Amino acid sequence: MRSLRWEAAGAGGCAAARAAGGGRTPMARSRRSWAQLLLLLLAGPAACAASPADDGAGPGGRGPRGRARGDSGGDEAVPRHDSSYGTFAGEFYDLRYLSEEGYPFPTAPPVDPFAKIKVDDCGKTKGCFRYGKPGCNAETCDYFLSYRMIGADVEFELSADTDGWVAVGFSSDKKMGGDDVMACVHDDNGRVRIQHFYNVGQWAKEIQRNPARDEEGVFENNRVTCRFKRPVNVPRDETIVDLHLSWYYLFAWGPAIQGSITRHDIDSPPTSERVVSIYKYEDIFMPSAAYQTFSSPFCLLLIVALTFYLLMGTP
Repeated sequence: MRSLRWEAAGAGGCAAARAAGGGRTPMARSRRSWAQLLLLLLAGPAACAASPADDGAGPGGRGPRGRARGDSGGDEAVPRHDSSYGTFAGEFYDLRYLSEEGYPFPTAPPVDPFAKIKVDDCGKTKGCFRYGKPGCNAETCDYFLSYRMIGADVEFELSADTDGWVAVGFSSDKKMGGDDVMACVHDDNGRVRIQHFYNVGQWAKEIQRNPARDEEGVFENNRVTCRFKRPVNVPRDETIVDLHLSWYYLFAWGPAIQGSITRHDIDSPPTSERVVSIYKYEDIFMPSAAYQTFSSPFCLLLIVALTFYLLMGTP
């Protein structure tokens, strides 16, 4: 038993244990077998069952640096694969999301195309205001707005011939000041964002509390167009009106500088002639200044007088 060494725990020890036998009495062989079995139990199961591919598995296996013991070029490490989930996820990200230059690919989902505004529904399933040339639509009017009820929300659609911003204000009168304003602003990145403002006199102050939801916007053909929803009933707030009530609507649009609105395009923006109820759908047209010249009674009377004068001639 003294000649036995702890190396019997290695692969050689396993072979020696299996080859133990002859040349001794049955009692000696029995004691010899029990001693070898005890040494094997102390060494653990890895001594005989270790796979040659496992680290530190003994002669013929791989060493702690992942190379075969006894191989030439022992200092060259064989690449190992870490099977942890974190390593797997990192390798998957590198393969799936990195370009050849190592920069991440955009992972944002594609945005659905902006659905065009339907003017055929004006006066039927939604209310509309058009400002511009007679017969214009949401793509040709100087300014266009529509509204309709959807559940507990009001959906607004705005469009204007501008590269900056388009807005609607809710006012207790037809004047600018103390008004709740929703604006669609085209920024320098090409996006159209829905912002909330409150008119303090002639100045529009941006309000962080924004009641808009389900926002959409697009800038194309030199027009800013957007769509959003807003709750009908809101908690009492000075800067946010309750759309359940009727208000005058103020219509405005103009340029923007670095995503910030500036003064509107025209000095006297159009307004609704009377208060607007979101529960009543009308299709209202308002001619722009270029088409108002010959529609006023004074201008018509002047035209008739000039025509009569030319026909009668001078005495």
